[in-house]
Amino acid sequence: MQIQINADRHIEGSEARDQWARSVVESSLGHLAQHVTRVEVHLSDENAGKGGAPDKRCLMEARLNGRPPIAVTNHAESLDAAVNGAAGKLVHAMEHDLGRADKRAHEGRVAPADDAGEFVPSVAPF
Repeated sequence: MQIQINADRHIEGSEARDQWARSVVESSLGHLAQHVTRVEVHLSDENAGKGGAPDKRCLMEARLNGRPPIAVTNHAESLDAAVNGAAGKLVHAMEHDLGRADKRAHEGRVAPADDAGEFVPSVAPF
C-alpha cells in the first residue's frame, strides 16, 4: 500500500509530519491493506492561519483493487484531529463498500415464494 502525503502552501512541510500521517493511515487501514493499492492524504489550512471555525482539512482518497476510489474529508481545529477523523471515516466507508461488494458477490437475491414456488409479494407493515 503506497501512501502519498500532500499539503497546501499554508501548512509547513516536514518529514516528521508526513511520517506521522503515514503511521496513522497504516495503523487505521492495516486490516484492509490487501484491498488498497494507494492512499492519498491532502492536508490544508482553509483559513490560512486566520483562526475561526475548524479550518484544518484532511481529505483522504483510497484506491481499491478493482473498485472505484473512496474519498472522505474531515474538518477540525488541528491537523491531528483532522487526520485521525478522516482515517476513521475512511475505514468506515471502506468497510461499508467492501462489505456490500462481498455481500453482492456471495448472496443472490431471493424472491419470496410460497411452498409451491410461486412468487409472493411482500406486504408493507403499514
